[in-house]
Amino acid sequence: MIAKISGGKSTAGLIRYLYGPGRANEHTAPHLVASWDGYAPDPGRTDDVTAARKLLVADLDLRVKQARRLGRAPEKHVWHCSIRAAETDPILSDEKWADIARRVVAATGISPTDDPDGCRWVAVRHAPDHIHIAATKVRGDLRTARHWNDYLTADRELAAVETEYGLHQVARGDRTAAKRPTRAEQEQAHRNGQAKTARERLRATVRTAVAAAASIEEFVHLLSNVDGMLVEVVYFPSGDVRGYKVARTDDTNAGGEPVWFSGSGLAPDLSFPKIRERLNGIDTQPIERPGRRKPNPWHQATAAVERIPHHLDQAGDVAAQGHLAAFGEALDALPLVAPQELRHQLREATAMFERATRSRIHAEHHHTRALRSAVRTMLREPAPKDSTALAMFLDAAILVVTAAARWHQLHHHDQQVAAAQQTLIHLQAAYDQAAAEPLAALALNRPPQQTADRHIRHLRQAVPEHAEQIVEDAAFSTLSGALAKAEAAGHDPEQLLRQAADQRALDDARSPARTLAWRIQRLSARPAPSARARAAMVRSSVQRPTVSTHAAAVAPALRSPRAPRR
Repeated sequence: MIAKISGGKSTAGLIRYLYGPGRANEHTAPHLVASWDGYAPDPGRTDDVTAARKLLVADLDLRVKQARRLGRAPEKHVWHCSIRAAETDPILSDEKWADIARRVVAATGISPTDDPDGCRWVAVRHAPDHIHIAATKVRGDLRTARHWNDYLTADRELAAVETEYGLHQVARGDRTAAKRPTRAEQEQAHRNGQAKTARERLRATVRTAVAAAASIEEFVHLLSNVDGMLVEVVYFPSGDVRGYKVARTDDTNAGGEPVWFSGSGLAPDLSFPKIRERLNGIDTQPIERPGRRKPNPWHQATAAVERIPHHLDQAGDVAAQGHLAAFGEALDALPLVAPQELRHQLREATAMFERATRSRIHAEHHHTRALRSAVRTMLREPAPKDSTALAMFLDAAILVVTAAARWHQLHHHDQQVAAAQQTLIHLQAAYDQAAAEPLAALALNRPPQQTADRHIRHLRQAVPEHAEQIVEDAAFSTLSGALAKAEAAGHDPEQLLRQAADQRALDDARSPARTLAWRIQRLSARPAPSARARAAMVRSSVQRPTVSTHAAAVAPALRSPRAPRR
């Protein structure tokens, strides 16, 4: 169940709306299900609706008028709370809705249990799936009700109601979500023929600019060059930048003036201080060493993304939150470089994952410079000729989102978990489309069975814990093709498999064979090692165990001293 709470100045206006037809004739048979004393007049059960409404308003406003004569009435004396059930919930009876209304007004401080001076209130039902509570905030002792944090207290009470009544468990937030568009903003977007409100479109544009910029100056420049975008930088009297605000030329008020939004008004992490913190220290120029090829920024970004699940498991919370924020920026940048046919799914994934990039945990960003720098360099390079690099990145991104959902779940971030799960749907769709052609090309390189058998032996040596699963994977031919291609370029297939397996765990991979194939292709894009380097690798592999360092360190701790080795 979800509660929405607001305040107002007119009791009569609210009661008139609750007993009226609604904005789109959606109100059906409005009637009271509960009230402060059980005897309030009900305009829904009388022939003279107008007279009954006046009586009800007078009863609700009685203490407000008394307090007003003493100069003690609050300016906004109306308290309005709507409570809506989920679409999958059963239709509740009036008696159950009445119980829910009493619990909410008690929990929020509007009318505490066994308090004879509680505020006057009524609960009106005019649809099967929700009720409205209308209250006046003056108590019987003519003091104003104490209802601080009423949204949180109502939300906690509704969570208990869901458990007791067996209703759908709503994902609870931590008040770090971006502000939802108002009804007025939604109606304005509808009138303008826009699918999303100006606030939502501005938020997406600003997030993309942050992902692409390497400095505050570049951030402002990018925003200023977006069609239909207005940007204004706000300064302190000292001349230092205080913040910024943005608007769209197609979003104006009644006077024809643009409707401006501050960065923090778009989302908590888009305030000027937060953006400045994220952009601090970004270097878009890759380090070039004499005699070595310029590193591929797509490969660098993918490698950095592949390390994020490990960071989520091993790093502290503030570092983990920073990695999620940096990964969110990487997703924001993808639509700028992706083929046109993939941009819709990627934009939807970006919009969904935005919620999973924020929590109450403060993010440390200095741990994520490698990913941020690689992404910004990637944006400045010519777009790849095919979708191979994008498919590699998306394969790694899917496992990051899976790990992010698990991390948020451990921290009881319900809304972030739901956002990550929704992100997976769109990322998987984009990956399937991007990977189809390059995977088919790799599969065409499938070597003879004798070579494939040798690759299977290499697998059993390099990744024994996953070898059988990989061999039985439908994408094994793709992996074998990637190994054959790498071997033809002078690489050692077993050594490549060891490197690929050590980069990141395969436990969350939907297709370990495909994941290894992407890593093999990325690793084999580097020049093949010389004969002396290969000899050194062989000596190193002989000296080290076949399992990863992490697994070798953990395994003895999991075994009993006398347990037989498997």
